[in-house]
Amino acid sequence: TLIFGVFLSQMGWGDLGAFGEPSKETPNLDQMAAEGMLFLDFYTANPLCSPSRAALLTGRLPVRNGFYTTNGHARNAYTPQDIVGGIPDSELLLPELLKKAGYTNKIIGKWHLGHRPQFHPLRHGFDEWFGSPNCHFGPYNNRERPNIPIYRDWEMVGRYYEDFKIDLKTGESNLTQLYLQEALDFISKQQASQQPFFLYWAIDATHAPVYASKQFLGTSQRGLYGDAVREIDDSVGKILKHLQQLGISENTFVFFTSDNGAALISAPRQGGSNGPFLCGKQTTFEGGMREPAIAWWPGHIPAGGVSHQLGSVMDLFSTSLSLAGLQPPSDRQIDGIDLLPVILQGKLIDRPIFYYRGNELMAVRAGLYKAHYWTWSNSWEEHGKGIDFCPGQSVAGVTTHTQEEHTYLPLLFHLGRDPGEKYPL
Repeated sequence: TLIFGVFLSQMGWGDLGAFGEPSKETPNLDQMAAEGMLFLDFYTANPLCSPSRAALLTGRLPVRNGFYTTNGHARNAYTPQDIVGGIPDSELLLPELLKKAGYTNKIIGKWHLGHRPQFHPLRHGFDEWFGSPNCHFGPYNNRERPNIPIYRDWEMVGRYYEDFKIDLKTGESNLTQLYLQEALDFISKQQASQQPFFLYWAIDATHAPVYASKQFLGTSQRGLYGDAVREIDDSVGKILKHLQQLGISENTFVFFTSDNGAALISAPRQGGSNGPFLCGKQTTFEGGMREPAIAWWPGHIPAGGVSHQLGSVMDLFSTSLSLAGLQPPSDRQIDGIDLLPVILQGKLIDRPIFYYRGNELMAVRAGLYKAHYWTWSNSWEEHGKGIDFCPGQSVAGVTTHTQEEHTYLPLLFHLGRDPGEKYPL
């Protein structure tokens, strides 16, 4: 079985037509859902990029894999270009394990698990890389702070804003097209040599500053962010069609999801929609951690399935190993579960979801109930500067700007009746 994973940056639960987005501008992803299985209760392991990517590739919570803070209570940890840390050598990443079953592994796009040589993706199981160690932040002045590099394998081939243009005024950039072509070429090459592959397609067009290529600019009712979503949708459609034309779609398991909820801090122009859910990226409310998720595997997954399984990006680790006929490592705690019984037989597996910020367990979901042990959106100081993780969504006693402890009397919500976490029981 070949494995292809689409892992987007900051795309919200409410950004797809299949999840109820009113402008219905994602026909390919909606079609993917109609042919596969939609997960309505699927979560990331952290509401920020780096820790959630570490969790996806290790099957472990960020408090186990090293991506957490201890020095700033309930603050998320990530690896901007001025942080020298990254994924620990002691962690076993999915591509390292898939190699044992003869897989060729490629990452396209954003790595975000450290930029020093010892953290390079090719040191951690990937055979090929086209993309960047960080997000396309910038542009910087290149004296005090250089622009973020883009790599082909070990070689730096240019930098964002210089060799890989992004126009901040118009939002024009052909990066998604480059990433699409890389994916199509890689798949063709592996198919030609009958080589099982794992492709991790981690593009970042929906991360602010948002970008799209010229042919998509101005085509969405949702502005530039919608243009980026439409281009991603078009790209996923082309990749799925490519798998079908090569005759390998029935051998290829595809999963689409995101690393955290839409960044409402940059909405509405540069941020997406978290649908009915509260707040967004950086927070442990539903809008920060519940993700759009679709599984697609023609001939195996019954079409039109909708699952209420509580799922996590960490499950993609265990599920992928299961598809490759491998056991997860037994020398460490793995937090992901194998979703194949859910996907193929429609089973439901009882398991909780843990919501962390830094090393603090903020909330737990069991069944339809969610208990908050701590509430916090962001500080009054940040809020006073106009940084708002929950714009227009203040819920008294819930979206607090001081860190409020509820350990002895957890703030309890029934997510079936109250998905927006507005009415504590």
